[in-house]
Amino acid sequence: MTENNILADKTIDFSIRIIRCYKYLTEEKNEYIISKQLFRSGTSIGANVHEAIQAQSKPDFINKLSISLKEASESSYWITLLQKTEFLDQKLYSSLKNDLDEIIRILISSIKTSKKGIKKT
Repeated sequence: MTENNILADKTIDFSIRIIRCYKYLTEEKNEYIISKQLFRSGTSIGANVHEAIQAQSKPDFINKLSISLKEASESSYWITLLQKTEFLDQKLYSSLKNDLDEIIRILISSIKTSKKGIKKT
């Protein structure tokens, strides 16, 4: 995994879970539309975090993390919709949602901390 980057590691792990969830939804539940939306937004969270690690500036870093936060919010919507339409059982829903909520908290904290750093310089 990435060296000393908890957020990057958590988003990789979450992306793997989303890929497995997509596979389950398409192969076992024959659900292709919403699962594809979740696949795109859920894996995009980590992709943008990894882009942020290589950001060219502090504003670029904040922008990439903000995009990750938007994708996380969208993923939360799709996970909830899949649960409410009974494609995801409560156990899988709760597990994914808890992981996602933790990622969202870290993203918000990182964005706030980074914005404070810009104001001081």
